[in-house]
Formats: sequence, structure tokens, C-alpha cells
Amino acid sequence: MRTPPSINGHRPWPRVLVAAMTAVATVATAAVALAMTVAAAAPASAAPATVVGVASGRCLDVIGNSTASGTGVNIYDCNGQANQSWTFTAAGEFRVYNATMCLDVVGQDTTAPAALQIYTCTGGANQRWRINADGTVTGVQSGLCLDVTGEGTANSTRVGLWTCTGRGNQRWTTSAGGADTLPPTVPGGPRVSNLTCDSVTFAWNASTDDVGVAFYDVYHDGQQMKTVSGTTLSTSLTVVPGATWGLYVNARDAAGNVSQASTTVTITPPQCQADTQAPSAPTQLAASVSGTTVTLRWTASTDNVGVRAYDVYRGGAKVGTVNGTPPATTFIDSGLAGATSHQYHVVARDGQANVSARSNTVTVTTGAACGNPVCAVKQVTTDTDIPWGLVTLPDGTILYGRRDADDIIRLDPATGAKTTVGTVPNVAGTDGEGGLMGLEISPTFVSDRWVYVMHTSPTDNRVVRIKLENDRLNTAGAQVLLSGILRNKYHDGGRLRFGPDGKLYVATGDAQNGDHAQNTSNLSGKILRINADGSVPSDNPFGNPVWSYGHRNPQGLAFDSQGRLWEQEFGNSVMDETNLITRGGNYGWPACEGTNGACGTAGFVAPKRTYPTAAGSCSGIAIVRDVIYVACLRGTRMYRSPISGTGLPGVQEYFNGTYGRLRTVEPAPGGLWLTTSNTGDKDSTPNNSNERILHVTLGG
Repeated sequence: MRTPPSINGHRPWPRVLVAAMTAVATVATAAVALAMTVAAAAPASAAPATVVGVASGRCLDVIGNSTASGTGVNIYDCNGQANQSWTFTAAGEFRVYNATMCLDVVGQDTTAPAALQIYTCTGGANQRWRINADGTVTGVQSGLCLDVTGEGTANSTRVGLWTCTGRGNQRWTTSAGGADTLPPTVPGGPRVSNLTCDSVTFAWNASTDDVGVAFYDVYHDGQQMKTVSGTTLSTSLTVVPGATWGLYVNARDAAGNVSQASTTVTITPPQCQADTQAPSAPTQLAASVSGTTVTLRWTASTDNVGVRAYDVYRGGAKVGTVNGTPPATTFIDSGLAGATSHQYHVVARDGQANVSARSNTVTVTTGAACGNPVCAVKQVTTDTDIPWGLVTLPDGTILYGRRDADDIIRLDPATGAKTTVGTVPNVAGTDGEGGLMGLEISPTFVSDRWVYVMHTSPTDNRVVRIKLENDRLNTAGAQVLLSGILRNKYHDGGRLRFGPDGKLYVATGDAQNGDHAQNTSNLSGKILRINADGSVPSDNPFGNPVWSYGHRNPQGLAFDSQGRLWEQEFGNSVMDETNLITRGGNYGWPACEGTNGACGTAGFVAPKRTYPTAAGSCSGIAIVRDVIYVACLRGTRMYRSPISGTGLPGVQEYFNGTYGRLRTVEPAPGGLWLTTSNTGDKDSTPNNSNERILHVTLGG
């Protein structure tokens, strides 16, 4: 067998097919037998047909007309023979030789380059494919594209899998079948039983699908926990004692279509054992002062089970919490009044809320003037709903949207006066994190008065624009600029930002289906770029609104002084990401999470900074004087990082637990606007929150 050369960045296949075939053959017999039963039951959805490369005009071809398992595939002149006659089944397989053999990814490889072969049909995910509207064919398991190696067009050029690029060597025409585009129905009746300190049984009623439900994906609060087969309607889950989680389930078919999420079932597991022993008191509390910032350090407490948090008190009032396993023993208290005496003490808490005695008390006096990055914090207003999108108007007042109440408020930060300027029509919540989200104004707002909104509707996520006239939204003249962005309970993205190029950038989530993120014909799991009127700029990389792809749930967008776009993105359970966005870049999801998985593979853009999800879950970013500020929910803190070249080498933490969950950070006169998202942010019930909008004064 001839190994093709490396052409246009495509590496030669790094494995011998015979050896890989042997490895595949070692799969457990029982698992293969079960998968074969599933595959055999799948009816063909279309008659046999050729699969023809757009760039070459040649057919997908089994090498040498061989019927042996492990035979590779290439392109070759179309000749009507059986080795070029493919049947696309309802299960998403490409079968050949009278449907006896399947197109198969060698070794179930999910990283590029991956070799292809024909192999006995097993029903495995490495034998299922999706025919996309743009002519690409993607592997269900990997999300990679069927690719003619090195963009070759000659007979016998090998075909494998590669990162999707949108080029002609990855586009195909066929009448063998089309994608199954109909998602399953919503799973019904979610319920729990057998709740213990570390486990629970979660069950639901079956979904229906035009082809068949292949999988159920179980989540808590947007984080995937487990995947089970389409015939499984209950499963045991590992839980954390004392942690309140919202459980739900999505149904998924073999083509990768995902249902809307079930309703949420909330659980709080009991502790595994009674614990009435409090931690020991923190000791050796010490404080240092720099301008109007105080840094506290102490010696760790001990506990019979384990210390879970330290609460920091200033003048008898709690001003912060340090969480972790174990938690850190430092805290930075910022934005304090100058030339003022402050008294601190710290207590430790365990997992059952037993509280230690106080540490020693320290008293410090701040400097007369601020010499720190963060100088002062002032509460501007509170709200009973979730302030999500926020933008400063040219006159210094603020517009902010209330996510679950569907309306937009104008706030005068000088007086605290608020006026409702209108309710955005057709907004629908998701019983999760959808609703009224991103907010932006036109670069020429003074003359045209356009307000841009991203929101969830009953059927999709969309971008609209509405004029603000005489301090009221002219909803009768609302224009839908972009629709068809998939929605779900979580992973809806939602941030909007105009760039210095005058284009509107839109962050969209994957709607809880990672396959969407790698499909450049799909608007979900992307950064989109459109003109101010909703049209597609001529220089977009894929001829549609997609600017970059491979994103899970991006919610932060900001431009630096060089006009470069930075993005903040939620990971699943390992890492959150801060990314520098490039035209046409693939940021790796679902193959990558932060630097985890296949992120080192050629074709994926690596993040500039990652954060553990327990200290992150960051939603918003802002850039002021080329310094990035990141607002984090689960992490209950704000990160600050100066931009250096293309990196973020130094990161500082502020407000760790001081204000709770932080949703949005935006540039403000003299500093930043910062909003909280502490209660009611995982449902769609309006006015069940108690949130703050803060002004943070920045120093030099």
C-alpha cells in the first residue's frame, strides 16, 4: 500500500491499516454482537447510489474491489461497479456490497487525520455518518469531515477524515440518502428515586422519533453527566452530598438530532454521615495594604471530614467566601475607601455548615489614594430579575435587559432612576438559561436609534433590532435579522458585540448538541458575523454568517485596541476558555474542552487561558485599556488579565464570593459595570431574583 505524501497541511496516515484492523477486531464480542443487532435492524432509507467528490468528479471507491474487512477507500473514476454503490441507511450508515459492509473509522479514531476502511457493520458510532446541507459528510462520533487527502483529485487518492474546512475536497454529491433532520420528542415524566448521599436513580418516559431514539443524554445544570442507550429509561447517577442540582434529560437519534430538554427535577442529596464537629479556627491571620486593597493570609483550619470554605468578615459583615477542596488561604479585598481603618476576621466551614470559632482579628488602614487596578465599588441599583445584556448609551445612561421578564430598563446611574422602555415581543424562556439575553446598540445610535437584541423565541434563538424612540421601544417596527439558531434549556450563547469593522458579532451555543459546533452550515456553537442590517458580509469564510466554529457555549465577546476579538466560553466539567477569535478558526468542541482531548491536533485553535470550571463558569468579558475582565458564575469572582501580545500571562482574582455569581461585565465611564446572577437564574420565572448592578472604579 502506498502512503500518500503530506500536501497542503494534510499529514500522511500514521498507521498501518492491517494493524488497526486487528485492534478493531479485539472489541469485546458481546458489545459487537449487540451493536450488530441494532445495525441489522436499521432499514435502508434510499436505493444504492454513488458518492461523488465535488472537487474531483470521482467516486468514493473501495480499493481494488475488495470485500475484505480492513480494505481502505479512495476516489476513482465512476464505473458503476459494486465497490462504488453505497446505501445510506436510516441508522446513518454507508453500506456497500449489497449492504453487507459498512464505511468505518479505523480504531474509532476521533482525531484528524483518521483512516477509513470497510468493516463488518457493528452499529458503532464510528460507522454512522451525517450528510449535511452544504455537501459535507461528517462522522457522528468525531464530527470530522469525509476528506480527500491533500485536496487531491487524481485516481486512487485516499479518503479519510479531517478537520472540516469547507473546501471542495470535503464536499460530495449523492442520491444515496439525506440527513435525518427531525429531532426526537421531549422526554416526559422525569423523576427520581432511591436518593442517597452519593447516588440517585433518575428515570423518564420514552421519547419518539421518526427513525428511532438512539441515546439519552443526562445533564445537571447544563453539565453532561451520562449517556445511555435509546432503550434505557432510567439510570443511576453519582451525586455530591449537600449539593443542589437540577437534573434533566435530552433524547438523541442516530443522526445526532437532539430533542428539547425535559423539565428539571431538583435534588439535594443528604450528607453521608452526621457531622457535628466544627473545623478548628483559622490561625495567624495577617493583612497587608496596597493603596485601597487589602490582602489577607492565614493558616489553614483542620476538620474531621474536611474544610470546604472560609468566610471573610470586615467590620462584622461577611465580604467574601473562599471555596475549594481544600480552599485557598488568601483573600483580596478591593475597592475600599481610602484612609479608612478596617477590621477583619475569618471563619472556616465544613460540608455540613459547621462553623469554626473566629480567627484572630487584624486591623489595617488603607492608603489615602488608590494605587491599585480596582479602586472602588458602588451599588447602582438592584433588580428582582436577572440583568443579562447591558450597554451604555452615549448620554451615560444604561440600557439593560431583564432575562426572564422580557423587558428593557433605562437606568440613570447618577440618580438610580429607572424607566421601562418596553417589552421585547416573542421572547420565550427555556426553563434554564434562555430568554432575553444579549443587548447592543448601533455604532451610529445617535442618528439611527437601533437597539440590537438576542433572545430565545418559542422555536429558536434569534437576533432582532428595534428602534428606541422617545424613550420607548418601537416594537411595531422590530426587524428579525437572524433566525434559526437552535435553542435548548442551556447552551444558548447570547452575547452581541459590534466590532470596529462595523459588523455585529453574535455568540451562539451548541443547543446541547456538540455535533452542531463542527457543522459550518449550522448557526449553533459559533461566533457569527453579520452586517448591521442582518446581511452576510462578503468576506465571511463560509459564505454564511459563520465566522468561527467549534464552540460549546460562548457568552463573552470583547475587542481590544488592535481590533482583535476575544471570547469567553463555558466548558463542560473540566475547563472554561478565553479564546482569541480568528476568521474561520475551529476551536475544537466537542473534541476539545480547554486543553483536554484532541486540542493539540492540527486544525484546532488553542485557548489563550483556561480556568477550572469550579473556579470559573464565566459568562461575560470586557476589555478596558487592553486589560481583560472576566465575570464568573460558579466561580463567584472576577478575573483580571492584561493582554500581552496574543497571551494572558498574569491573572488576578477580585471579589471572590463578595457578590456571589457574576454574570455580565461591561465597560463603563471610569471603569466597569458588573451584574450578579444569584437566584432564579436556572429557571424562566420572572421576578424571582434579587440582583445587583455595580459600578467598579478602575485605577491605573
